[in-house]
Amino acid sequence: MLQRILTRLTGLAACIAVTMTSASGQSLFDEMILDGETVSASADTTTVKPVVKETRSTRQGRQRRNPRKQVEKVPSLWDLTDANGMPLDSTYYGPQELLPDPYMDVDAWMMPRSFYMPAVFISYDGTLAGKVAAEDNPLAIEGPDPEKMNWADKTVIRDRRQQLRFQQFMIEHPELVPYNLESMPRAPKEFVMTVDPSTAKINVTEFTRDVKEMTGTAPKLNLGRINWLHTFDGSLHFSQAYISPNWYQGGKSNLNGILFLQYNVKLNEAFHKNLIFETNVQYKLGVNNAPDDTVHAYNISEDLLQINTKFGLRAWKRWYYSVTGQFKTQLLNNYQINSDKLRSAFLSPGELNVGVGMSYNYSNRKGTVNFAANINPLSYNMKMCTNDKLNPVSFGIEEGHKTISQYGSNVELTFKAKLAWNIEYNSRLFAFTNYEVSQGDWENTITFNINKYLSTKIFAHLRYQSDANRFEETHWHKWQFKEILSIGFSYRFSRA
Repeated sequence: MLQRILTRLTGLAACIAVTMTSASGQSLFDEMILDGETVSASADTTTVKPVVKETRSTRQGRQRRNPRKQVEKVPSLWDLTDANGMPLDSTYYGPQELLPDPYMDVDAWMMPRSFYMPAVFISYDGTLAGKVAAEDNPLAIEGPDPEKMNWADKTVIRDRRQQLRFQQFMIEHPELVPYNLESMPRAPKEFVMTVDPSTAKINVTEFTRDVKEMTGTAPKLNLGRINWLHTFDGSLHFSQAYISPNWYQGGKSNLNGILFLQYNVKLNEAFHKNLIFETNVQYKLGVNNAPDDTVHAYNISEDLLQINTKFGLRAWKRWYYSVTGQFKTQLLNNYQINSDKLRSAFLSPGELNVGVGMSYNYSNRKGTVNFAANINPLSYNMKMCTNDKLNPVSFGIEEGHKTISQYGSNVELTFKAKLAWNIEYNSRLFAFTNYEVSQGDWENTITFNINKYLSTKIFAHLRYQSDANRFEETHWHKWQFKEILSIGFSYRFSRA
């Protein structure tokens, strides 16, 4: 009895050894021929399929009935026997054949051989930065037979996934990339194939480069942390029209110019996820000629210096405890038409607002949509008029004072969206109230980028002021509106 048990254990060990040997070949799907038996190693299958021998009766029965039910189990060369020569149960000790999974996509999970070679930096694809290999599922193919067409999608998805993984590896582990294609001791050979129509032959020649045209080694990349992101936008737009004095319809020549400068600096959220700090400085200047003004050759239609800053500490998810500040004034003097009387000047008026509350920030994964909301239940607002030639009353300041302080609440909403590859939309809404007087500004800008240096902008500004002076006995004097359409040069510098 003991001898029989040992014989059974010996047979079982032999079968396991054969299975492990077949599964550890050069490839996961290599086949081994052992004594007339084929043992193929695949993935996660352990189904036992005994080898059968086809006879005449079997072939005849296959034509009449289901062939799977007519399989005849015939002992093979791998059948084991005990000490007495009795055959053992082939279900447990017979030859095992590992069957491949019919639903397995081999190309989807097999690793290329380059993954086991030293890493070589070839290029960097900026479109893949910050993305995740989410293309594991092939695209749906519509057609009469999608199974015969989806191989192309699988190939594209596989190559894309390999690029994503390799680039992510280089970014996370730059110290493990020892080679650079530009600094390799010997560049790989390149060949060019040309067809000779006269002889109908294909000539293969080696492509060589001129040594003088070869560039030196690539400079080392700066892999240090960038804590601050800077962005600068500048544009100069203008419109012009010339009309001769004898034009049959009349009219006057005009020239308008608009200067826009903006500088933004913010804390890099990738390294400071619990903090937000952002400062935005912008300046707008609009000048147009004044043919109807007998005193001045030009008028100022837009003059605004505005500084916005925000500091926040994360409370939960996208909400932050925040402190916001806003300051705005103008830089140049502005006069009334046909008069030397000042209308406004530097710090006349000037406005400072500081608020404490909560902030909400949202941006999609692509970075094409950004939304921010600042809600400040406690807010301090100060208006000033420092020029002695101006009356502070016209700016809502009491007679005999140069400043006025107000306490209340404010809210600020900003929205940025990239409508198309060359169309951007920016919107900002700011409102303040001391529960007696309310004021609000809604600024909208649509930018059409023609190319890198030319753009068209549409600017619309709607303002509400509850204590505004009545204008020519109108009922809408509390509402003010300004719109500008311009085209001109633009430039952007970004370290974002």
